[in-house]
Amino acid sequence: MKTLQVLLTISLVLITIGLLAQEFEVYVSDAANYSTGPWQVAKFDGNGDNPESFNEDDLIWPQDIVILEDQEIILISSLTGNGYITKHDIETGEVVGNFAEGINGPTRMKIGADGLLYVLQWYNGNNFVLRYQLDGTFVDEFTSIGVPQSIGIDWDSDGNLYVSSYSQDFVQKFDQDGNFIETFIDSDLVGPTNIWFDESGDLMVIDYDGGAVKRFDADGNFVDVFIPGLSYPEGVDFFPNGNILIGNGGTSSVKLFDPDGMFIEEFIPSGSGGLITPNAVVIREITSVSVDENKMNEHFIYPSIGTTFYLRQDFSDEINSINIYDMTGAEMTTTEIMTTGIWNSGNIKPGLYLVVAKVNGSMLMQKVTVIKE
Repeated sequence: MKTLQVLLTISLVLITIGLLAQEFEVYVSDAANYSTGPWQVAKFDGNGDNPESFNEDDLIWPQDIVILEDQEIILISSLTGNGYITKHDIETGEVVGNFAEGINGPTRMKIGADGLLYVLQWYNGNNFVLRYQLDGTFVDEFTSIGVPQSIGIDWDSDGNLYVSSYSQDFVQKFDQDGNFIETFIDSDLVGPTNIWFDESGDLMVIDYDGGAVKRFDADGNFVDVFIPGLSYPEGVDFFPNGNILIGNGGTSSVKLFDPDGMFIEEFIPSGSGGLITPNAVVIREITSVSVDENKMNEHFIYPSIGTTFYLRQDFSDEINSINIYDMTGAEMTTTEIMTTGIWNSGNIKPGLYLVVAKVNGSMLMQKVTVIKE
């Protein structure tokens, strides 16, 4: 790793490249034998090796994983009638409390552009999409109607919400206020689970019983099979280079595909780490920076999650420069923060960013999450 002195003297391009040394961890939720277990969340390194159990004692049919870096916790949903979402220490996996309780079978979870956690419910009856603040405070039942056995969630570029139903073989569309618009897809699916929009606006749907990832256009029309030859697929995440990880329950493995859907390798081989039925796959980026460890926890920007960020006044006279990077190492244009003390994230995409400040020959780092209000 480059020393601080080298970082301060090389060119800006090399700073951008050398500043962020990306490492990854991959977390996999294991549904095992479904309602009977044995359940676990397993952790692997960025190459799919060195498996270890993150937690196996405090789960009931785990469904999804959400990492809250700024709180140093990981959320795991458990599929029970009086379902709950547990909070786990990000390093040890130990339960540190319940994030939420009394959910009617929580499945998929995802943070929206409003900074709230959206939670899907599986069981019949009350299966509206729920919203929570990131401290676990309940906000509301967001959708105007429920979606039975809901298990896939994403938003289009206009902020409309889409939710898949495993039992009904469809994808429902809601507006930004949660009002039902239409059944967006009602054919060509046999047990849909995860869904996501690609950069072109097509909706990708993992078809669990259909053994494939299927592509639909912006009007909900079937286009083609994006990835064929899968067996009970569920759980998906993406590396920064666009490569795709997908859990494959039929082989107790996690497969790696390129951005065009071409198979690369068995990223996590069959049964590695005791894996039986992967149903959630989450990549955690661990960014190493050439910074004095004592300086890494200094919070000089507030809030840590938002759209507009402010420089702490007691730091403003000491900071020589501020640079903001996305998680690929690309620098954002943020000159106004040095002159006004305010950074409005504007048209920057929601996500995790690294704010790096140079202070009298030292360097401070802080991660912030950009959301859209």
